[in-house]
Amino acid sequence: MNEQSRRPRQQGKPYRRPKKDPVRMLAFDALRAVDERDAYANLVLPPLLRKAREKGDFDGRDAALATELVYGTLRRQGTYDAVISACVDRPLREVDPPVLDVLSLGAHQLLGTRIPTHAAVSASVELARVVLGDGRAKFVNAVLRKIAQHDLDGWIEQVAPPYDEDPEDHLAVVHSHPRWVVSALWDSLGGGRAGIEDLLEADNERPEVTLVARPGRSTADEILGALGDENALPGRWSPYAVRLSEGGEPGAIDAVREGRAGVQDEGSQLVALALANAPLDGPDKAWLDGCAGPGGKAAMLAGLAAERGALLLASEKQPHRAGLVARALAGNPGPYQVIAADGTRPPWRPGTFDRVLMDVPCTGLGALRRRPEARWRRRPDDLDGFAPLQRGLLRTALDSVRVGGVVGYATCSPHLAETRAVVDDVLKQHGGSAELVDARPLFPGVPALGDGPDVQLWPHLHGTDAMYLALIRRTA
Repeated sequence: MNEQSRRPRQQGKPYRRPKKDPVRMLAFDALRAVDERDAYANLVLPPLLRKAREKGDFDGRDAALATELVYGTLRRQGTYDAVISACVDRPLREVDPPVLDVLSLGAHQLLGTRIPTHAAVSASVELARVVLGDGRAKFVNAVLRKIAQHDLDGWIEQVAPPYDEDPEDHLAVVHSHPRWVVSALWDSLGGGRAGIEDLLEADNERPEVTLVARPGRSTADEILGALGDENALPGRWSPYAVRLSEGGEPGAIDAVREGRAGVQDEGSQLVALALANAPLDGPDKAWLDGCAGPGGKAAMLAGLAAERGALLLASEKQPHRAGLVARALAGNPGPYQVIAADGTRPPWRPGTFDRVLMDVPCTGLGALRRRPEARWRRRPDDLDGFAPLQRGLLRTALDSVRVGGVVGYATCSPHLAETRAVVDDVLKQHGGSAELVDARPLFPGVPALGDGPDVQLWPHLHGTDAMYLALIRRTA
């Protein structure tokens, strides 16, 4: 008697092997990379999508769904964690991370998309059978059926504390931001409930893909002409910006492939333009980008400098990022130089430059639309780590510019500890040898720029990342 004939016959339906759904498998793989390797979704997802297309597994609609599943799950992770926590009998930290990823993907399909309930549950359970096994798939099935009993609004009523009792915790759960981030953004923004809710909602929206036509190498009109009105729109504020329609692929555009254009948020473009257009006393021949990686602002500044016969020195501490800068500047019509150097210990002499941009490393809280996972990785103590570097780089910038020249201190964070606090501290240390310049007139047509003299952009007000810029003139 062989082994098979000795097995007892199982009652009921025969065993069915789970089917792999390539869209949800890809989304799961992306989330695991974000969890296990601290990877960023915007770096992990494109190669996974490209590989799936090359294998013939994906069409455009599949890629769009996979992208929505990954980014939507990451953006709403805090809200979904609160919902899942209400549906399991143990603390979330005791749920295996792969199981939690499958549950989060399922929760997003149930609460954040128009996928029918039965399809969302069955597809998630099938994914669980493939990646977790049949035993844990039963747990996933039970939890998702509990989640399916209410829509998102119904769950928020259950899991979020009332606004009147704890405004910050309420907003943190409803809009899926850590409480400390809600508090910091609210302090920076000021105002009442409506403004902070608009900002948090904007952080959870998928941002447009914005291109920059690099000065001297391309124009917005050229890109718009190549794409047509159905596929692109002019930028809102920057004359070099082009906004792609949903699903537009930058790599399919000739100017992008040739390096004459690139992907760059419009807020980043405006910061570079403001520095380039700030009034100077004296010559205008030598420009510095002191934290140039990965090269977006440097490429724009190099083109603008070339139009005036000026030279840009682009400095970046990390050699591999300096390589990205060199690639972005390749083909610039005028002179430039790229070096790998520590901006706090610069190799150039003091007073060398007429214009200096110092876009310092920061927490990145202004770009949460693009990197939603960053909100869950950052901690309040990260501010203490960045603070000495930010102050050191601004001191270098002020030492590097000549008397009458202008420094732009920029950061992609609206946190007051990374913006005004840094500028105020360094200006006090310089003892009256530098003064703030009103940056607002250098953002023509852009509304809601506040009381100045510095400028803080906002996703909900300007459709940009929350870029900050302070312009400082060296006076003595």
